[in-house]
Amino acid sequence: MESRGKFCEKAKPFLAVIVLQFGYVGLSIISKFALNKGMSQHVLVVYRHVVATLVISPFAIIFDRKVRPKMTVSIFAKILLLGLLEPTIDQNLFYTGMKYTTATFASTMCNILPAIAFLMAWAFRLEKVNLRKLHSQAKILGTLVTVGGAMVMTLFKGAKLDLPWTKGHEYHGSTSDLTTHDDPIKGAIMIGVGCLCWSSFIILQAITLKTYPAQLSLTALICLMGTIEGSIFALIMERRNPSAWSINFDSRLLAAVYGGVVCSGVTYYVQGVVMKSKGPVFVTAFNPLSMVIITILGSFVLSEIVYLGRVVGAVAIIIGLYLVLWGKSKDQSPFTSANEKEALEMDSVKETSNQELVVIDFNKVRPTHESV
Repeated sequence: MESRGKFCEKAKPFLAVIVLQFGYVGLSIISKFALNKGMSQHVLVVYRHVVATLVISPFAIIFDRKVRPKMTVSIFAKILLLGLLEPTIDQNLFYTGMKYTTATFASTMCNILPAIAFLMAWAFRLEKVNLRKLHSQAKILGTLVTVGGAMVMTLFKGAKLDLPWTKGHEYHGSTSDLTTHDDPIKGAIMIGVGCLCWSSFIILQAITLKTYPAQLSLTALICLMGTIEGSIFALIMERRNPSAWSINFDSRLLAAVYGGVVCSGVTYYVQGVVMKSKGPVFVTAFNPLSMVIITILGSFVLSEIVYLGRVVGAVAIIIGLYLVLWGKSKDQSPFTSANEKEALEMDSVKETSNQELVVIDFNKVRPTHESV
């Protein structure tokens, strides 16, 4: 039972980040449907974080009462920047860039996230890298292989695979590929800058958690700042279109609620929890896995045709993930090492307190003479 408990404890971070990828897959489908129905991407970002703030705040108030540290100017400035980086800049740039390109191209660009996050974590010393060590080389190689596999899945089709459950079905491509592309270069730049902001958000969140470890409160404050800053931006962009703010019980409301609860509130919180033990690189390494999930679900649920390029890319992603995780298992992140050090010190204190120290003063020991 004890070994099973340890296994479950070790498996929690892996399961958490995999579940997050399923959440992203659902968001991409629901939000794309809402945007195709005419919803403003700027308004969607605002409503999404309004929902996230309303859902997370009560939990933060109740459960973080005893662990919430004092707010300082430095922490508040970091929270303002966090609310600006991902909730406002990244999401607005991503959705707008998608309009200039395609959903497929946008998803492909987002797969550079692990590489950017790895370099930034290395620069800020949140990730241990020693080029002479094999496990560090494995992390670098695994990151490159994962990103490369995601690119292969999207850019190369290859031969069509006739699987039993896809026979008799013809896949003619996604509707997003039929979109008119006004300026693909502008779209690529927007998505690229958005990925940079997303990576910066993850790194800054890891740094902020060191001085503000109340994860629920931090999540609620990020969503609140994202709502305020996003509202200002949306009001400017939609100043001549007040009808853009209208919302009914349709796909627009579903996109706002789903995105707010799953992909903002829950995701920010889970990211913080996992990063405290595994670091930011671990979280971002799983990002390309969403493409594998989409391919599998599309094949089984929608009977979409699977091409050899997607299978090769999926295998490359899995191999790359294994290399990254193997490398991570051979070193300790700054967060984990600190926790383990504290635990070892506590164990040492306990052992010392439980031991009986026997001191013998040999000057007071007198020999006894036995008479025969």
